[in-house]
Amino acid sequence: MSVADRGRALEALERLGAPVVALGSLNADLTVTTQRLPGPGETVVGSDLRILPGGKSANQAATAALLGVPTTMIGAVGRDGNGQLLLESLALKGVDTRHVYEREVATGTAMITVDAAAENTIVISAGANATLTPADVVDKAQVIAEAGALGLCLEVSLETVTAAARCAHEAGVPVVLNVSPARQLSPELLELTDVLIVNQHELALVSGQSVDTADLEQVAKAFMATGVKRGVLTLGGAGSLIYEEGRLEWVAAFKVTPVDTTGAGDSFMGTLLSALASGISLADGATLAAAVAACSTTKVGAQASYASADEVREFLK
Repeated sequence: MSVADRGRALEALERLGAPVVALGSLNADLTVTTQRLPGPGETVVGSDLRILPGGKSANQAATAALLGVPTTMIGAVGRDGNGQLLLESLALKGVDTRHVYEREVATGTAMITVDAAAENTIVISAGANATLTPADVVDKAQVIAEAGALGLCLEVSLETVTAAARCAHEAGVPVVLNVSPARQLSPELLELTDVLIVNQHELALVSGQSVDTADLEQVAKAFMATGVKRGVLTLGGAGSLIYEEGRLEWVAAFKVTPVDTTGAGDSFMGTLLSALASGISLADGATLAAAVAACSTTKVGAQASYASADEVREFLK
């Protein structure tokens, strides 16, 4: 990453400040590290089990709050120990958790295995996340209307996500949608989305087209097929491609030695959401997001690995 890009990211960091809402999942991450990931039918020895705060939307909220952005979380947890862990962890980071429902079911969980190369596998059990309904969202319409941007992912029902996007759209609040876990999207949800964040597989699924990231024309055509005007194709350690009305721009990744990539994509999303809420360009926001995501891979866990604004400033110097 060039000196100019570091300066670009620092400038974007200093401009953050508009409030955001993250609506969606909160999970307890049941995490084990091992030398290598097991194959089908294979048993391997891992580390002691750690229970860490996670969930894509909660991770995005944690990222934004740590960067100094006023952040509200809308979601659902169970009335159990894991639910309290998640609420307390977010509150300590400065997230407003007053709009998280507490339900008489188990809190959502994610079973995560991380290998020596920092790659991971994740299996989700929705738990309380599955109880978040469109009616719950409508009850929080005023909270959404007061945000600078709304962040959504797909760990809650598509009906709930669409209801949230509709509330935001009606209030003139930009909708940033991360298509993860990958699912087919309705034409209505795509129409309500202002910025679409996808990886290669997710873009292929949503667009119905083959996507070769080395073929920029093919990438642009795939985005055009979705109907969205702006989007980001994340490429992990290779950076990201920014799409704006038919044009593509590459944003480089920051080079670090990764320890655990769990939650890195969520930190990217949470940062980009914060930037867009504050009127920062997609390219500048993605540059800052690349720095924040890189920082997150140098520690174990999702929220446990996220950097504060001061730590990001130090990283960028």
